[in-house]
Amino acid sequence: MFGESLPRTLIRVGTDGAGYEMGRERLAAFSDGVIAIIITIMVLELKIPDGADWSALTSVAPNFVAYVLSFVYLAIYWNNHHHLLHTVTRVDGAILWANSNLLFWLSLVPAATGWLGHNFPAPIPTAVYGLILLMPAIAYFLLQAAILHRHGGGSVLAHALGRDVKGKVSPFLYLAGSAAALFVPWVAIGMYALVAVIWLVPDSRIERAVRETQAGK
Repeated sequence: MFGESLPRTLIRVGTDGAGYEMGRERLAAFSDGVIAIIITIMVLELKIPDGADWSALTSVAPNFVAYVLSFVYLAIYWNNHHHLLHTVTRVDGAILWANSNLLFWLSLVPAATGWLGHNFPAPIPTAVYGLILLMPAIAYFLLQAAILHRHGGGSVLAHALGRDVKGKVSPFLYLAGSAAALFVPWVAIGMYALVAVIWLVPDSRIERAVRETQAGK
């Protein structure tokens, strides 16, 4: 498996010079747990159909559509975060706080999803939903920047990212979608779905960079 291609490393964390040692896996495990809880909260927010006919099922369709879109986004973040941490060999405070910042914004997704689902597709909830999607994208960029700052321009991550076209285009699509939501909400929903489709395409940049790094040793 890709996750086994790098040896287990002990990472020193702290600002006093002494610090303490922890495995990179601990950071990944904490993040995985938070994302799992976020998904669980979204599931619990799903409304049970009030009846046993097709009309009852149709009445909860907006909530389900919002849930599916948010679930896909969270799955994408979990997948990319999983790969991102495989490039980490040393963790410092900036990386820990950047990772916490990402988890904070992801934790707001269930609230935005519930509001959108109950008012689908009203302009303001749709616009706010796009802004909530924008903030984790910015936070993920900051996490990448923190890792690059710690590991340098010649690191595996720097080699893997390259121009990072998808990462740079996505925030503009979120902003455009939020603006469009105030006038044509369905266009905004389509733009949010488009970003999800773009990131659903498997991104093997980091995996490929790790393999090349290991082969060159």
